[in-house]
Amino acid sequence: LKNNRRINALITVICLALLIFCLIERQVRQALAAHDKTKVNGLYAGRPAVPTGKLILDALAGIRLIPGTGQSPPTIPQPTDLQLHLLDLLDIDPRDLR
Repeated sequence: LKNNRRINALITVICLALLIFCLIERQVRQALAAHDKTKVNGLYAGRPAVPTGKLILDALAGIRLIPGTGQSPPTIPQPTDLQLHLLDLLDIDPRDLR
């Protein structure tokens, strides 16, 4: 980070990451509101919680993606019920990853 171009590039990347973080949180909260809910079970053990970007990404952090080869599509092996619920709220179909 010895020149202004590199500093500017780093700030741009950080801002893009923050934007994506906020959009994920917003999408989940809007999807919950469409079902007249505000909280998700499973983000905290034993109690429902309002989904924050950090809680959502923490819950999705354990997802593995096996890339497709040739004609076989990419797959997510054994996602948890919480991960499936969050993917549904994000309007991501885990069976159609292409």
